[in-house]
Amino acid sequence: MAEEELQMEEGGKKSKLMIIIIAVVVLIIGGGAAYYFLMGSEEPAPVVEEGTAVAGSEGTDNAAAASTSLVKTGTALYVAMPRPFTFNAPGATRDRYVEIKVQLMMRGSDNEEQVKMHIPLIEGTLLTSFSTANADDLATEAGKTAIRANALKEVQRIMADLTGNQVVEEVLFTGFVMQ
Repeated sequence: MAEEELQMEEGGKKSKLMIIIIAVVVLIIGGGAAYYFLMGSEEPAPVVEEGTAVAGSEGTDNAAAASTSLVKTGTALYVAMPRPFTFNAPGATRDRYVEIKVQLMMRGSDNEEQVKMHIPLIEGTLLTSFSTANADDLATEAGKTAIRANALKEVQRIMADLTGNQVVEEVLFTGFVMQ
């Protein structure tokens, strides 16, 4: 009779353990589902263009921030220039040899196709833009930022002339060597 009581107690412990495990699994699944539905909204963020305010935000600090910045939606795509750009940059004390590897960032496969189709023109535009650089300026972070901004402006201008859209969102330096 003592053996029967011992077996019943062990069976009770196993069922309690099973209930606890099931409860933990249900809580984890429920928490994951709640996170997905609350945080994983599939609605795209609204696109705010320059000079426009978000409805209902007039008179707030957010209106100024929304009107000056663009909300960028879509997957970022990158197109690497096939060859690095090599050129001599004049400096105050001596000329320097510069090699820059570039990738262009855009959003949307249509824009990616446009960029790929016009790579020779973009390469020529970038080389022209880079050739105006001064070695002393390129030695500083501010100089690199300025040449990158100038290159972006020129590429956007040439793509706007060709396609009607700026297409390229960023010019990224993925390699930069100066000797």
